[in-house]
Amino acid sequence: MSKLTVPVFFSVDEKYAPYLGIAMASLIEHTNKEYNYEIHVVHNNTKKRTMQKIKNLSKGHDNVKIILTEMKDKLRGISDRKETRLKGDYFTPTIYYRIFLPEMFPDYDKGIYLDSDIVVLGDVAELFKTDLGDNLIGACSDISANNNQLFCDYFERVVGVKSKKYINSGVLLMNFKKMRDEEFVERFLYLLNTYDFDTVAPDQDYLNSMCDGRIMHLDQIWNAMPTPTQKFVRNPMIVHYNMFFKPWHYDGTMYEEHFWKYANESVFLKDIQREKKSFTRWDKKGDEKRLQWMADRVTEILGNEMTFRTVLRKEEKR
Repeated sequence: MSKLTVPVFFSVDEKYAPYLGIAMASLIEHTNKEYNYEIHVVHNNTKKRTMQKIKNLSKGHDNVKIILTEMKDKLRGISDRKETRLKGDYFTPTIYYRIFLPEMFPDYDKGIYLDSDIVVLGDVAELFKTDLGDNLIGACSDISANNNQLFCDYFERVVGVKSKKYINSGVLLMNFKKMRDEEFVERFLYLLNTYDFDTVAPDQDYLNSMCDGRIMHLDQIWNAMPTPTQKFVRNPMIVHYNMFFKPWHYDGTMYEEHFWKYANESVFLKDIQREKKSFTRWDKKGDEKRLQWMADRVTEILGNEMTFRTVLRKEEKR
């Protein structure tokens, strides 16, 4: 009997490669010999020696295969087939990378997408084995933002989903086959090019709006995020240092002990220490300004007549 193959997908550039290294090292440490793991890293603007360090993480793990692919090579197939519906801007497909995964990797019926700013504390095969049924994706609520009234108003009035149901796209279990069968990418490209919604979280807002009613809401252990209220998730399987909650920038970040456990054993430790040392109070002020900018943009967008909610309601009536 053949082993179950667990496909996992990351995307990365040179700046985020050290954190990807931490994420992958923690993922590999928690793999199970009963399964095979195919970890796809689609990279952009990275150095060869950096990617070799990433590739070396699988040494000593016969059941783990790391597959490196340049992003432009994978996206070329999408743009070649759908170029009249893409904007002709490389930025467009890269920012929406995870939405294109079902088309970029047609050999898989299901897959796990992970952001690079995570630490894995359990076997992702357990997540992969979750039966999605007729759902398009499985994901966790965005607990890092759903206690903020302004953002809750945005989720409900702009994106069109209940605030407690708004999901974070940093950890996704994706039903590739169902998304292909229902031409999800074509639907996305139609909406993108027809309306080009004003949004503060581009791919995440599209996924929330388009998949609403077809999302399996996973236990929060699969995407435990630091929150302003310091609400801990007990026994997390994946910790996601979302938004500005980065232990390589700030001391006292929730769940920071898990990150430093793997960072201290990593070949990327010096890079991470250098980044933390160089992160100044002016950089912290910059984070504060970016957060305020997001709040200002949300306030502005709340006044728009054309939103995900209004457009998709109109589309459903056609």
